Parts: sequence; C-alpha cells; structure tokens
Amino acid sequence: MQGVLAPIQFLIFLVSLVLVLRYLATGDGAAAATVSIVIKTIALYAIMITGSIWEKQVFGKWLFVPAFFWEDVFSMLVLALHTAYLLALSVGWGTEHDRMLLALAAYATYAINATQFLLKLRAARLQTPPSSIAMAA
Repeated sequence: MQGVLAPIQFLIFLVSLVLVLRYLATGDGAAAATVSIVIKTIALYAIMITGSIWEKQVFGKWLFVPAFFWEDVFSMLVLALHTAYLLALSVGWGTEHDRMLLALAAYATYAINATQFLLKLRAARLQTPPSSIAMAA
C-alpha cells in the first residue's frame, strides 16, 4: 500500500506546492490552493495510518519501532503542521496568506520526512545482496 500511496501523495504535493506558490506570488488561486492542501493532508493521513498498520504487522508495534524511530518522530511534526493548517482553516485563524505560509512549513517538513524514508529505503536496498533481490522477484 505504501508503494502506491507514497508516489500519489508526492504528486499531490507537487501540484499543491505549485498552487500555493502561485497564490503567494500573485494572490490568485486561493481556492484551488486551499483544496489542494486539504487533499494533500488527507493523503498524508492515509499514508500515516497505513504505515502504522504496516509497522504493527512487521514489527509488532504501531509506531516508533527502532528501525524507523526518527522518521516516525519527524512524521509527528509533519502531521502536527498539516493538522494545524486544517484547524486554522476551519476556524478562520490568520489570513489566507498566513495559512499558506503554514502550509509551506508543513510541506517543508514533509519533504524532509520523505527524504528520510527514501534514504532509509536506499540504504536497505544497498545492504540487500543482489541474489536475495533476484530470488524475491
């Protein structure tokens, strides 16, 4: 599931990032940027839920297993910032511009977190002997 959701979420992120930056640069497209941020956040929640289910099945623990401890810790910051955006949007805190800046902060943490996971995945693949990969395919 993660192998499907992660690339979809990344594509949503890229589209949303463009829309948010467009709004911040021109003042146009606030509604499209807002909808894209909400969709990005829903995708984030989906990947976090399925990721924690995977950790439970593989490692016997929902989150913070040693193999992914720091990635999970940083994921909590990512979730907090995305959730703060939804809260600010729902209660009208700050201006539209302020909320877009909050979304950019959430997106920056998401980019860092995605990089953490990609580096971890790459390191794991480099440590797997080629014969094991061929046998698994």
